[in-house]
Amino acid sequence: MPENSDIDIFIISDSSGETALTVAQTAVAQFPDIQVKYQRFPFIQTESILAGILKMAARKNAVLYYTLVTPSLSELVNHFTDENQLQAFDCLQPAIKALTNRTGVQPASIPSINHSLTDTYFDRIGAMEFAVAYDDGKDPTGLLKADIVILGVSRTSKTPLSLFLANRGIKVANLPLSPQSQLPDELWKVDPAKIIGLTNSPKVLRRIRQQRMISYGLPAESAYSDAEKIKAELQYADEIYKKIGCLVINVSNKSIEETATLILENLNLQPTEIDTIKD
Repeated sequence: MPENSDIDIFIISDSSGETALTVAQTAVAQFPDIQVKYQRFPFIQTESILAGILKMAARKNAVLYYTLVTPSLSELVNHFTDENQLQAFDCLQPAIKALTNRTGVQPASIPSINHSLTDTYFDRIGAMEFAVAYDDGKDPTGLLKADIVILGVSRTSKTPLSLFLANRGIKVANLPLSPQSQLPDELWKVDPAKIIGLTNSPKVLRRIRQQRMISYGLPAESAYSDAEKIKAELQYADEIYKKIGCLVINVSNKSIEETATLILENLNLQPTEIDTIKD
């Protein structure tokens, strides 16, 4: 079996994603030896949410199949995938362009024109907007408004995990931990039961950071990927977790989906019922 036979496929749509999913599954059927994990992101209609999903796709080197009626969103995907050398297929814009070329009529460009909006839809969109607004400690007031607060040192998957949970209608704020940064006062006002501390093995985290540096065109060895510095950061985070008394999850051998499941089970949270694709 080829070395890269296990792949993630992201289905991105401003509607339900059925069309993109069908195209992806039809293509995958021609490759019986590959193992595919589908993840659907339906009703995506803002650049901020789309940008967060694309960053997650880059981390997983995912293949993207997408249907986005709004040209600017489609162009954002095109530009990002070109820059990050991701494989992607636009399932909609070429079909729209063919009709425009034939008729001379411009499309209505109305997302979800065939789908009614439900409370579930608005819950999910609101949660994803929340995750973007309160990502990476941008605004510590979000810690007090969130259903879940995620803590962790750099590169412990805080943002992709936040977006994954948000796509299930859960409001998540995340905060980076560093010995050089002062913790916001709001953190100590949050119910410890709502806080999740992420950790990793020093070896795995060092490799992730080295790869990150290389992706920026920089040397793999730096202060950011220094083994001793990473150990100190993880020790600092562990001390914070013990002081808070929160749940701690080691993500070194877990996928985003596995970590999210552990969080939901431990906090007894019920995700918003949405159309999620399983393996």
